[in-house]
Amino acid sequence: MAEDTNHNLIEVLSTRFGDKVTAVSEPYGLLTFETSKDVIVEVLRFLKEDNRFNYLTDITAVHYPEKHQAIAVVYHLHNMVAKVRVRVKVFISEHTPTIPTATVLWNGANWMERETYDLFGVKFEGHPDLRRILNMDELGVHPMLKQYPLEDPNRVDKKDEYFGR
Repeated sequence: MAEDTNHNLIEVLSTRFGDKVTAVSEPYGLLTFETSKDVIVEVLRFLKEDNRFNYLTDITAVHYPEKHQAIAVVYHLHNMVAKVRVRVKVFISEHTPTIPTATVLWNGANWMERETYDLFGVKFEGHPDLRRILNMDELGVHPMLKQYPLEDPNRVDKKDEYFGR
C-alpha cells in the first residue's frame, strides 16, 4: 500500500513542481525526495494542505563536507490518516546556510528550527525567534558541523607510550 501511495504522491508532486522535485527514492518504503530552497515552503504547504501531511515529525540537518552543497536540511512529515511518511531534503551552501522558515505552516517548527540553527548554523529566514536553544550564546561554533577533529590532539592519556607500545 505504501508503494502505491508513494508512487501516486510523486506523480502529483512531479506534475505540480516539475523538475524542482528530484532524487526520488524509497529506502525501506519511506518516500524521499529533494527540492530546492526557493520552493520548499510551497512544497511543504502542498503536502500539508492537499495531501494531509499535517504532522511535522522533525526538522534536522546533515553535514556532507565533501559535497558542493554541503548541508542538507531534512523535513520528516507524517500523514496520520493514511499512515504514510515522507522525507524532504533541501541542500544548501555551507557558506551561506539560509532557508525559508516552516513556522508559517507549523508552529511546532519553531523549536526544531532553533535546534537546527544551534547545532548546524542553518539560518531560517523569517523565523520569529531564531536563537540558540541547547548551547550557550557565547559558543562561537556549531557543534554538529564536521569541521572539528573527533578528539583533542593534545590529550596525553591516548599516547602509545602510556600503554607500552
